[in-house]
Parts: sequence; C-alpha cells; structure tokens
Amino acid sequence: MLRNGLEPWHLLVVAIVFIVLFGSRKLPDTARALGKSMRILKSEAKAMQKDDAAAPGEPASVKMAAEPAPAPVQPEPGKTAEPTATAI
Repeated sequence: MLRNGLEPWHLLVVAIVFIVLFGSRKLPDTARALGKSMRILKSEAKAMQKDDAAAPGEPASVKMAAEPAPAPVQPEPGKTAEPTATAI
C-alpha cells in the first residue's frame, strides 16, 4: 500500500480533508499555531544540543546530582509526623 510513498494526489486529498474539517476561516490560525509550535520545538532541541555539547565528558549521573533535591514534605500543623499505635 505504501510502496510508492506519497504521491501528489495523496497531498491533495489531505488538503481537502483539512479544509472540510477546519473550514477556510480557521486554517490561517491553525497554520500560525503549528508554525509557532515548530519554532518552539526547534529552539528547545537546539538548547538541549547546546547543553549536551557544553559538558561532553560528564556522565549523566553527575548531571542529575547537580540538580537540587526536592523539599521534604512537612506534616500538617497539629498532626504528628509518625502514626501512633492504638491499644487493642
């Protein structure tokens, strides 16, 4: 079925389906939102590559250790932190 790949008429059918589903009024907004999403994705990918290139010999475990540890959970006021045993 996909031996020949996409042919021009496949793209035409996809375009017609988009026009029918989204309508001609929403297509510019949809294309704008898609373009913005692609720009954000590209900038994040470049930032990740830059971070990886900054410390090439550093193992992943060292990178993880440099992150701050999460704050401990504090008990609610008036309640004890440990459960109490009840007499039977």
